[in-house]
This record gives sequence, structure tokens and C-alpha cells, in this order.
Amino acid sequence: MAASLTDRLTDDLRARILTGALEPGSMVVEPRLADEFGVSKTPVREALGRLAGEGLVAVLPKKGYLVRPMALRDVEDVLTLRELLEPHAAAAAASRITRHELALLHGVIDTQRAHAGEEPLEAMRDARDFHRAIATASGNTRLAEAIAGPLDETSRAHHILTGMQRYMTQPQEIAEHERILDALESGSPADAAAAMRAHLASIREAMLGEARRAER
Repeated sequence: MAASLTDRLTDDLRARILTGALEPGSMVVEPRLADEFGVSKTPVREALGRLAGEGLVAVLPKKGYLVRPMALRDVEDVLTLRELLEPHAAAAAASRITRHELALLHGVIDTQRAHAGEEPLEAMRDARDFHRAIATASGNTRLAEAIAGPLDETSRAHHILTGMQRYMTQPQEIAEHERILDALESGSPADAAAAMRAHLASIREAMLGEARRAER
């Protein structure tokens, strides 16, 4: 039961951080959260410890926990990780992806297209689902887990850098997803990696542009 409570607290606090409800640079303290959730400090401490391990909060001895800021350097680091990992995942997926997984990706793109006009944050979540599905289709569980963190950080950036929400309404985003899916359907690891690499280059250009504007 205690582990289940810690899991729920971790999920709740992670969601608050990723959506910006807990703002970058804000302080969180165990007693206040324990009062809010109506629990003891122990599961709160365990949940915050997990989030510290994920890099979402930093421990400040005798003070509490700091929601880690997301500065230009942080965005660059996240994008670099994605560029290192996701082309490899796309290449691996191309050689083994199933019809069911391809159908799932088609469905995600259709949903993203429906959201793109008026619900950019929903479209962002669809985009994250698309990339996660490819990571899963790679067949490499550890690789998929490694990709999940940078994808969450990218989602967080979309909430913090509000200009990125305009990017999610642009047809280029979906067109690039379709090119990746075409490459996966062709079964070409090289084409899938190249399409993913080109897509991540577009994301880098958009995100770094918004991050630089936010720091002015």
C-alpha cells in the first residue's frame, strides 16, 4: 500500500512539473505537500526522491526541493539526447515493426492532425505518443526507457515555452511524422533514421529559437 501511495504521489507531482503547474525555480517542501495530500511525510519524501533521480527536482539540504529550471542549456541537452537516441530507435523499429504497431502510429498521426488546429497541447501529447511508440517498437526496452525522460522534458518545454504551442499547429510537424512513418513502412533502417534525424533538426531549430526569446 505504501508503495502504491508513493507511486500516485510521484505521478501527480511529475505531472505538475511537466505541465508547469509547479513552475521552474519554485520550491516544494515535504510538510506542505504532506498536508495537501493528507499523508505522512514519508511517501512525499520518497516521491520527491524519485523525481530528484529523474532530474526534475534538486535537493536543497535543510530547505526542500527546487523544481529544476529549464534554461537554454537544458533545452540543448535534452535535444542532444534525443538526437543521439531516437534515430537509432527508428532504425531498429524499421527492421522489426509489426502491422499492429504501424496501425497504432497511423492512428496517433490522425489524432494529432485533429488536435493541431485548436488544441496544441493535446497535439503535443500526441507527438510524444508517436515518438514513444517508435521507441517501444525498437524492441529495446532500455533504449525506450532512456528516450522517455527527454520526451517528458520536451513536453515540459512546450508548456513553459508557450511559443512552441504555435509550432504544434504547423503542418510541418505532422508532415515530418508522416515521412518517418513512410520510412518505417518501407522497412529501411537508414531511411527511418534519416527521417527521424531531419525531424529532430526541425524541433531543435524551433525550441532553441523559443528558448532564446524567453531568456531575453
